Amino acid sequence: METIKNTSLTPWVQYYEPGVSATLAYPDLTLGGVLEETTRKFPDHTALLFFGRKITYAELDRLVNRFAHALAGLGVKKGDRVALMLPNIPQMVIAYYGTLRLGAVAVTTNPLYHAHEVEVQLKDSGAETLVAVDMFYPVIKQALPKTSVKTLILCGIKDYLPFPLNLLYPIKAKIEKQWVSVKRVPPIHDFIALISHASDARPDSPVSSRDTAILQYTGGTTGIPKGAILTHRNLVVNAVQCRTWLTVRNEGEERILSVIPFFHVYGMTTAMNLGVLIGAELILLPKFHTKEVLDAIQKHRPTIFPGIQAMYQAIGHFPKIQKYDLTSIKAAISGAGPLMHEVQDMFEQLTKARIVEGYGLTEASPVTHANPIFGRRKPGTIGLPWPDTEAKIMDVETGMKELALGEAGELVVRGPQVMQGYWNKPEETATTLRGGWLHTGDIAKMDPEGYFMIVDRIKDMIKTVGENVYPREIEEVLFTHPKVKDAVVVGLPHEEFMGEKIKAYIVLKEGQTATAAEIIEFCKVELSKFKVPKEVEFRDQLPKTLVGKVLRRVLRDEERVKLGIKEQI
Repeated sequence: METIKNTSLTPWVQYYEPGVSATLAYPDLTLGGVLEETTRKFPDHTALLFFGRKITYAELDRLVNRFAHALAGLGVKKGDRVALMLPNIPQMVIAYYGTLRLGAVAVTTNPLYHAHEVEVQLKDSGAETLVAVDMFYPVIKQALPKTSVKTLILCGIKDYLPFPLNLLYPIKAKIEKQWVSVKRVPPIHDFIALISHASDARPDSPVSSRDTAILQYTGGTTGIPKGAILTHRNLVVNAVQCRTWLTVRNEGEERILSVIPFFHVYGMTTAMNLGVLIGAELILLPKFHTKEVLDAIQKHRPTIFPGIQAMYQAIGHFPKIQKYDLTSIKAAISGAGPLMHEVQDMFEQLTKARIVEGYGLTEASPVTHANPIFGRRKPGTIGLPWPDTEAKIMDVETGMKELALGEAGELVVRGPQVMQGYWNKPEETATTLRGGWLHTGDIAKMDPEGYFMIVDRIKDMIKTVGENVYPREIEEVLFTHPKVKDAVVVGLPHEEFMGEKIKAYIVLKEGQTATAAEIIEFCKVELSKFKVPKEVEFRDQLPKTLVGKVLRRVLRDEERVKLGIKEQI
């Protein structure tokens, strides 16, 4: 075991929960080694639960070995990139750990990407092998000609469904027009056929904890996606930090509701990697459907629920929510965006669990901060830096001057979970990693006790009438309006306001009506005049990523098109 020393005195450590140390011991293991250790301890425990189909840790470990051998048989070598375009199904877990056990590098790809987005990511990573669900083949077929992909491994949702769901699924898919039939003729291979003929033996691959495990692409909501280079060590460290912070966990006994996508680094760490580390049962759900999630909670009794605000919000607003018993859940960490106080209270009343806001970014594997689960938490903050994680606030202009307590500036972090750099992007790496510190691009401030509050993204800051305005401050006011279900604020080019005009996009609660004037008057009571939105647009929904981040760029682009303004790169 290796111990990482704290390099400076930090004010937040005194507010850690009992049992959480400022510095931790980390096993010198690869992610494949973590699975091996858990299999040794809990061979007969259920690792994966997929609509009733159970796969034990011993079985999962064998399937991972088989997939690693199957890749090797197709010519994949250590360091080669293998793209995984898969939702939360057993094949995702098998392919992920199998790729890593061979020493190859996993490139997780959003299955809902359009052809151009897939093409960009595959070209940049140089992946020559792609593993995907056959229903996405029409998109894949468009993307592949301009990439380096030589081998395509296809699987089906029905492959691991139990009887009779495996027979009923094709009928349902055809009715919903999601059924795609693709002949498995080389260079297209069938996932099940490949692993059924492969060896159960552990592959003899010299994989080190310092080797690159994944290229995790940033969301690309504010520009061209970049591949963060994350090692086995980065990811194992973050999983261990997560295990330590989650003080309610009992190894070999927990059940994690795994609906947050594994292809996103937040779900990868807080659900999949954490789950395998502690010998938990992963309750797999490929997509968030409120009733399906509630049925899974009622039937399978998960104890841990990593998610995003939109998920907890949807559960709280479900019409028949009182018919469900959600009290099996002990803890939930909300990530990928702010957790509003109203949503936090609503979810805790329903479950009797604790839900806290955390913070992270792709470049940090991803978690760096969270509120204590049962300790002192501060609503509206992202909590405290995790063990072995340092954080400070620097001036936005130069990034060189550390600011005083309470001043807003750029959040920078340093810790063993931070990436090695961006794939094939030395200039961007040098800009983001400076002097060992990761510059997050988020504007934040720290209070005297070491709790951090995200004010906003640097790129989202609105400049209007000579003032800097942070959208989150306005959004938090909008969320307190009794009729508002969802809201986002953006700045739009406008000469009258010496820079940008503030516009709010509002989603009302079901059955509610409101006017723009009503919303604006409400804001005037709570906000300075220059912060009040000048325009309000009501929508049925807001454009979001699969993990719930509002795509401000989409909204800004829509307005620029209307005004005939070209995007400035």
